[in-house]
Amino acid sequence: MKEPAIVTQSLIYAMISSVKGYTMRQVILIPDETGGYVVEVPSLPGCYSQGETEAEAIANIKEAIALHIEDMLAAGEEVPDDLPAPILLKAV
Repeated sequence: MKEPAIVTQSLIYAMISSVKGYTMRQVILIPDETGGYVVEVPSLPGCYSQGETEAEAIANIKEAIALHIEDMLAAGEEVPDDLPAPILLKAV
């Protein structure tokens, strides 16, 4: 019987190019079971990306954050602030 893999998550701050003053977001970097990484942005629901390496995943999420915020602003939506404190992550 194969033992389940333990998946850990890392909290990272993604610095992005200035988009209407929004320049930093907390992101969660999750190793994918099949390789690579999935990245999500808790303060921007629906903003996800991925990459084969941590560096690629972070580069991709920076672009995704910028596009997500641009789309929200173009739609006249209010862009939420980033979370005020780092998220406490625990593997379960």
